[in-house]
Amino acid sequence: MENREEVKSIIRYLPVFLRSSNIFWPPPVVEALKSLSGGPNCSNVDSGELLFLAISDMRNSLSLSADPLSPSAPHGISLFFDDLMSRAEATKWFGDVVPELAKLVLRLPALLESHYVNAQQGTALRLLESQEPGIVLLSQELVGALLACSLLCLFPVAIRGAKRLPTINFDQLFASLYDSYDEKQENKIKCIVHYFERISSHMPRGNISFMRKVLPLQQSSFAISYPMPGLWKKSTVSLCPFQVYSSGLIEDQTEEALEVDFANKYIGGGVLHKGCLQEEIRFVINPELILGMLFLPAMAKNEAIEIVGAERFSNYTGYASSFRFSGNYMDKRDVDMSGRRKTRITAIDAKSNPGYRQYKVEYIMREINKAYCGFIDQSYIQDIRPPSCTPEDVYMETSSTSSGDNKILSIDKLNKDFERKGDQCMGQHDSIGIATGNWGCGAFGGDPELKTIIQWLAASQASRPFISYYTFGIDKLQSLDQVTRWIMSQKWTVGDLWNMLIEYSSQKLQRETKVGFCSWLLPSLHAHDPMDLY
Repeated sequence: MENREEVKSIIRYLPVFLRSSNIFWPPPVVEALKSLSGGPNCSNVDSGELLFLAISDMRNSLSLSADPLSPSAPHGISLFFDDLMSRAEATKWFGDVVPELAKLVLRLPALLESHYVNAQQGTALRLLESQEPGIVLLSQELVGALLACSLLCLFPVAIRGAKRLPTINFDQLFASLYDSYDEKQENKIKCIVHYFERISSHMPRGNISFMRKVLPLQQSSFAISYPMPGLWKKSTVSLCPFQVYSSGLIEDQTEEALEVDFANKYIGGGVLHKGCLQEEIRFVINPELILGMLFLPAMAKNEAIEIVGAERFSNYTGYASSFRFSGNYMDKRDVDMSGRRKTRITAIDAKSNPGYRQYKVEYIMREINKAYCGFIDQSYIQDIRPPSCTPEDVYMETSSTSSGDNKILSIDKLNKDFERKGDQCMGQHDSIGIATGNWGCGAFGGDPELKTIIQWLAASQASRPFISYYTFGIDKLQSLDQVTRWIMSQKWTVGDLWNMLIEYSSQKLQRETKVGFCSWLLPSLHAHDPMDLY
């Protein structure tokens, strides 16, 4: 076991220990977990205050005393379980749920050993480092056991920063509840507590996959690489159908689709802190998504993360400060051949607060290639570590090539490859479209009309059969349905729409127009077609 590369890459980030072929808990932790599993009559743990004392004892047994938790964590845990939770709910939590979670955590070494014995090649739990495409396939039971360790704050902390790994223990989630109470934070915790209540009474038996997708920066003759502006400009791929929804939520759509997570580059964003926007809400109603934060370092510009199979456990209302847990949710989505629920989520991070810079070609390129990476089928992305050369070096437009192995191909050759590989994707996922919305807007400050067109171009080039766009009723997108239907009627290609977007962005940068893309385009449409747009 200790000679397996996957185990060697992740073991220091786990709370368990490895010796020879055995993964194990230290004896004091075993005794503590056995005590907790016996319920309050055995452990005397019947309050948030006493639960934190038990957590502290286990952390000391794991030699984590020099790796301190948030100072407010004990107060936050006590506040939630002793004051905010009703007495009846607390009695059930400490009498039924905590003992079952303790039994689950006690079995973590056995679950991990079974996982490594049975995992198919290339799917075992490991650190999926930046620029290393790959997939990790985990059972929901193993995910539950690891998340229970997060609740008990048993993961080492200090070593995570060097690998650009986000927080995984729940101490700061509870600490922020105490430091500056607000109702949304309480309701985030309610969602996560509800998840633990569900799995303690009935453990789901499916699987979840976490995939790091990478668009290699080096051009390849056998897989899709990081496209440059000339490739988008010359694309002859047809635009996919565009469906506009002024109401509804991405996670509630009924057609099978890849659902966009408006992600932070550190996946999960502020879910275990004070955040409560689109990504954080998705992570608390589907808490199994949080497990990806354990082993997925921050995303680079040419990376995305795709998660398949995460089950939804909670209903909710509201958004941001108005977010509220509203009860149990029974997820009835079908299961695929790998035992994964057919919930597909792609995490792509937009640039934050770009201002007028977002209209520069290099910024548009960054966003469109990020979305393209998130939307493309992974089987068409080259599975190699990109070299140190830059995309500009790789995609240099030249009529000649250098000798030897380091050939630099012309933009015309790359464009043909881009078109050919786009065509090859057709039929691979002909029923799975994209469900998205105002990615990178709102708190991130992006232009919603710009981001809409960028996502449409990326989905079309990735050969997705449709894009379902949820506007959340914002005023700037009132004419989106009208504009997209006219564009579709003209049979524009990806290259046609790209060129219009670049022309608009150039005028925006030079302060030649102050209107949004749709308003800018509509007069032009009227000039070319006097007929009614409908």
